[in-house]
Amino acid sequence: MYALGETGGMTDIATFGETMLRLSPPRGERLERADALDVRVGGAESNVAVAAARFGCAATWLSKLPDSPLGRRVTADLRSHGVDPAVAWDDSASARLGTYYFEHGGDPRGSDVIYDREGASVTTATPSELPVGAIEGADLFYTSGITPALSSTLADTTAALLTAAQGAGATTAFDLNYRSKLWSPEAARAAYTSLFPHVDTLVAAERDVHTCLDREGDAVEIANGLLHEYDFRTVVLTRGEHGSVAVHDGEVFEQDAYAAAHGVEGVSGDAFVGGYLARRCNGGGVADALAYGAAAASLKRTVDGDVAVVTADEVEAVVDHDAGGLSR
Repeated sequence: MYALGETGGMTDIATFGETMLRLSPPRGERLERADALDVRVGGAESNVAVAAARFGCAATWLSKLPDSPLGRRVTADLRSHGVDPAVAWDDSASARLGTYYFEHGGDPRGSDVIYDREGASVTTATPSELPVGAIEGADLFYTSGITPALSSTLADTTAALLTAAQGAGATTAFDLNYRSKLWSPEAARAAYTSLFPHVDTLVAAERDVHTCLDREGDAVEIANGLLHEYDFRTVVLTRGEHGSVAVHDGEVFEQDAYAAAHGVEGVSGDAFVGGYLARRCNGGGVADALAYGAAAASLKRTVDGDVAVVTADEVEAVVDHDAGGLSR
């Protein structure tokens, strides 16, 4: 039996996807010997929602969670950052929350991630049990390629929600977010391209475009080629330390990466996407949004965990200190 979560008020940005608990031993300890684990909440789409909320947007995250203390840990954490969770609660005997174990490393060993997400409640989420009204009332809807990779049910649900959002007049945004542990490049390509007709803004790491869409060459040429082939409104390519490139409305925009400390491990791509989308929702142009995203990603690299616990003032201070963008 399922009960829907509640959403309140108008929504600037709605996201949909899986969120898990991240369990990590203290730095310098191995999982096999650890007697304590740090617990954090993280997932691509909820990370983006958190960043957007912290940067002034009304953000809603949709998903399906077990009706248990673990599920409630997720919603409590997201609410603490200003995100409105709109959740289908799973009270079945098989209900579970995905987890992953992150072991800090370093040269020459590197860090390691072990996933335990098989059969998570979210993999059975269907449109009929989700509060789709939260999407239809949003200005922007975002999801990523991780979500359809988790199950055939979620692949269908992702397509249905993108279609519903676009039909309601929302701008739809999709990040390839390729994960080799979830599927092959060939399977990912087939799924991505089936969703592209329902996507207005494509965000992708340059490496994912190479791996999954067989695009090589200059980043600007790749972005322009994708925009015209799939009729996107905007294409944003992230290039790590080389910054980002976007094409929109006949213009090309390039943004340098901002310098950041490298002593903290965690994802910064979601902070970039959250910063970019938040700025666009708040009326900023593409160049402004790229700078905002780059600054958010830089600041995230100073914060442990998956969530960008940074402020709009901090982002703006980075942008104001070093305007490294180029529009042509």
